[in-house]
Amino acid sequence: MPQTIFIRFYVQEGMKHGHQAIHEWLFASARNLDIPGGTVFRAAAGYGRHGLHEDHFFELAGKLPETVEFFADADKIAALIERVGGEGLRLVYVMHPVSMGVTG
Repeated sequence: MPQTIFIRFYVQEGMKHGHQAIHEWLFASARNLDIPGGTVFRAAAGYGRHGLHEDHFFELAGKLPETVEFFADADKIAALIERVGGEGLRLVYVMHPVSMGVTG
């Protein structure tokens, strides 16, 4: 059984690659590599290399951190990382091995 890897990319809301939102581009790239699914989460607050950002109604629209997450076989995740880097994107990510299952 292949090793399953979870990866989480850290991006900023409103970030684009070409004319596409970064999470949409990541989703399309993952689908192209047969990664079965992904999820994007918008943070209420966060800090890091872009400073502190908090959700205060309208004043920070488009500035909050987002995470884009996938899990798949290790070779597919490695191919996704290679594709992201090959596009010249410098995205922070974390990854780790996981156990996966389906209830029922």
